[in-house]
Amino acid sequence: MTETAAESGPTPLPAGTGAPSFELPATPDSKVSLAELHGRPAILVFYPEDWSPVCSDQLALYQQLLPEFQRFNAELLGISVDGIWSHLAFARDRNLHFPLLSDFEPKGEVARAYRVYREGDGTSERALYVIDADGVIRWSYVSPVGINPGADGILRALESLESKDDS
Repeated sequence: MTETAAESGPTPLPAGTGAPSFELPATPDSKVSLAELHGRPAILVFYPEDWSPVCSDQLALYQQLLPEFQRFNAELLGISVDGIWSHLAFARDRNLHFPLLSDFEPKGEVARAYRVYREGDGTSERALYVIDADGVIRWSYVSPVGINPGADGILRALESLESKDDS
């Protein structure tokens, strides 16, 4: 169930792959790890940079859809190479109420593990991952950097997880 934006474009980790573990700062004095989400689905939103127009629109959309994601018991995490203070200011300015994690030092380490680091730019791709409660990637998608990928793919992947749980 992996999709890519173009055949020559980046190839995210495919469905069925164990999600690489990580622990990243969410605030100056707290971190979030993938391990602490074990037992519930996670949505990882890799985005290039705080403050860009497309990133602002994309994350605002996910903030609006947060109750829908929570209906699936899914945790939404934004990840970029920006620093903590940029994330905190961006989240406050854009009224975002989900963690923005700093993949700042070593720069892009988690984006590299998920195969979505943009070497030439020093940022990450605009990439989405849905990880199941057991830590397995169930859906991934890389969007062109200048295009908001929306949320349809995320919601379909979460619905698919829920239907597997029911069987």
